[in-house]
Amino acid sequence: MFESQDRPTGLNRRQQAMLDLVQAQGFVSVEALAQHFAVTSQTIRRDINALCGAGLLRRYHGGAGLPSSVENVNYQARRILLPEAKARIGKAMAARIPDKASVFITLGTTTEAVAMALREHEGLRVITNNLNVATVLADSPGCEVIVAGGVVRQRDRGITGEATIDFVNQFKVDYAVLGISGIEADGTLLDFDYHEVRVIQAILRNARSTLLGADHSKFGRNAMVRVADISAINELYTDAEPPAFVRRAMAENGGRLVVTNADSHAAGALDASGRGGMFESEH
Repeated sequence: MFESQDRPTGLNRRQQAMLDLVQAQGFVSVEALAQHFAVTSQTIRRDINALCGAGLLRRYHGGAGLPSSVENVNYQARRILLPEAKARIGKAMAARIPDKASVFITLGTTTEAVAMALREHEGLRVITNNLNVATVLADSPGCEVIVAGGVVRQRDRGITGEATIDFVNQFKVDYAVLGISGIEADGTLLDFDYHEVRVIQAILRNARSTLLGADHSKFGRNAMVRVADISAINELYTDAEPPAFVRRAMAENGGRLVVTNADSHAAGALDASGRGGMFESEH
């Protein structure tokens, strides 16, 4: 469902499934989508118009494809993509972080889900260049929040720049909690903003353990700036069975892969603190 001026308020199941199909195939025709969902071409075109207006797809003659590899989907649109999946990832990542730990938390809607799940932890020291994360944790009595200096981006309240890198280099923390824009088939982690990437690289150098949260839409997604190789990640958390190249890369480098599933909470596998959840698979 979308409000006026193409401001997204949420996706229905067909629209989310359309995004998944385009993500997997790169381009899908109106005719193929209409047949797949057993609806009219006019219905599909309305969905495409709404999704393109929100910056989630790009309209092409006869169908729709992926957005640009040089510009990310806008922040408000990203916030409504796969919110349940991001919440599960966030809870699983937060369950991995013990009380009385030091943590870097970077930019992104998935890392904000981690912050939401960390609010009941005790004795945390969180360093972040994400003002949304700082806002989420600011009222948590068990968390001290340290905000990086630098230039604030209006579009997502992220802080980047040389001053941010200098700030990050003052610390050596237990965990880095990262998000990413895309993971290429060769295992390259990708993002869109060169300035943001340099901050992420500094965080990777200054963390003892790195935890990456990436929902299934990030696998095979293109972006123009190289962050690092997936071998730099100690633990990868996702919401669905990843492509074979991801599983292989994590296994070859001794990394841990955690796949959450939609039934984890129904399974009643939360620990006594309520932080954990049942994982579909761990490697």
